[in-house]
Amino acid sequence: MSCKEHRNKNLRRPTKSNVDRKRREKTQRNRLVALGMDEASVLKLNTKEVRTLLRRPLKVKAKVAAASAA
Repeated sequence: MSCKEHRNKNLRRPTKSNVDRKRREKTQRNRLVALGMDEASVLKLNTKEVRTLLRRPLKVKAKVAAASAA
C-alpha cells in the first residue's frame, strides 16, 4: 500500500495565470487610491512602482497629506 499518489499530487507547480496577476495589480492600485493618491497618477505608475509604494503605506499617506496641504 503505497501512498505515492497521495503525496505527489503535482509533479510540476501550477503556472501563474494572467487573470490572477491582473486582479492583484487592480487591488494594489485600489489600495493606493484608498491611501489618498490621485487615481490618474496611480494609473501612470508601473507595477514595480506600485509595489514599492505599498511597502510603506504610512509614508505614502504622509506624502499625500503634505502635497494636499501645500
